[in-house]
Parts: sequence; structure tokens; C-alpha cells
Amino acid sequence: MSHKVRLCAQRIAESGAPALSGLYDLSSMRLVRFAVTITRNQHDAEDAVQAALIRVATHVHLLLQSDQPWHYLLRMVRNEALVVLRKKKRWSLIDNLTDLVTRRTVDQLQQEDTFRQVWLALRTLPIEQREVVVLKIWEDLTFAQIAQLLDMPLATVASRYRYALSKLAGPLRSLFEETQKEEAKHGS
Repeated sequence: MSHKVRLCAQRIAESGAPALSGLYDLSSMRLVRFAVTITRNQHDAEDAVQAALIRVATHVHLLLQSDQPWHYLLRMVRNEALVVLRKKKRWSLIDNLTDLVTRRTVDQLQQEDTFRQVWLALRTLPIEQREVVVLKIWEDLTFAQIAQLLDMPLATVASRYRYALSKLAGPLRSLFEETQKEEAKHGS
């Protein structure tokens, strides 16, 4: 991913801000997913990603000079998400679960329900544990890479991951058991 981010940064350096769309297309979904773990809010996460991409457009040399541009971009988004949190005086108590009900298949509804349950379970974790879980599972980073990205000791990263998985085991156990039952029912 770092190689692709570096190529996008080179295009931005050569062509200017209009070339930012390539970086956006490449990374926005992943960056927003990561930012949501910090902000707990889709809109705030999108704002953090947008702020980071604006910084890239105005200071593209930061990405070009980085040894690992993808990790640097993740760190930029993390910093912007923390800025968003600092600016907010209090946490929103209302979940942003405004799905307009349209025609969806049962499988889509089950998948959305599963996704929602996983995110709700993740929301019960402290921010420090959530971001380690997302970086490890969805971004497929090693503990060493996460430690470098978050600027903390490797043992701290590993223990946060271990504690997070332990805390998630309870809430997600019933989800896992339901999934197993459904698969057994459809498999027979």
C-alpha cells in the first residue's frame, strides 16, 4: 500500500491538487474506517480524513519524504481524528444509525446486522484498544508496524490487542454461535 500511496503523492506533486482524487479513491474507505475507531462517529471520521487529505495537498512533500507513506498517512488521519475529538466538548449520545430502509435481501440485512454488532462491540473498548484492533485486523499491520505508527512500545501494543480481544469475546460469542447455527442450517 505504501508504494501506491507514494505513486499518488508523486502525481499530486507533479499535477497539483486535482491529482488528489487518486489518493482519495485508493485510501478513503480504509482511512475513514480507521478514523471511526477514534471518533466513534462517521461524520467526524470523514472530517478527519478530509483534513488529512487537505494537508497532503498542501504539504505533499511530507508523504514523499516518508519511508512508509501509508503509515504516515494513517498517522496523519489519527492526529486529525484526535483534533476533532478535542474540538468537540462532549461525546454524542445518539448513534449515527440512520439507514433508510430500502429493498434489501435477507443476506444483506444479516450482513449489516453483523457489521453493526461488531462495531457496537468495538465501541465498548477504550480508544487505545480499538485503534490497535482495527490496525491489526483490517489494516493487516504487524505489531511492530502498529507500535511504530502509534509511537509506543511493542509490548504495549500487543497487550492492548490481547485485552481488546478478551473484552470482545463475550459480546461477540453469541454472534459467532448464531452464525454457526445459520451455516449449519443452510448446509444441511
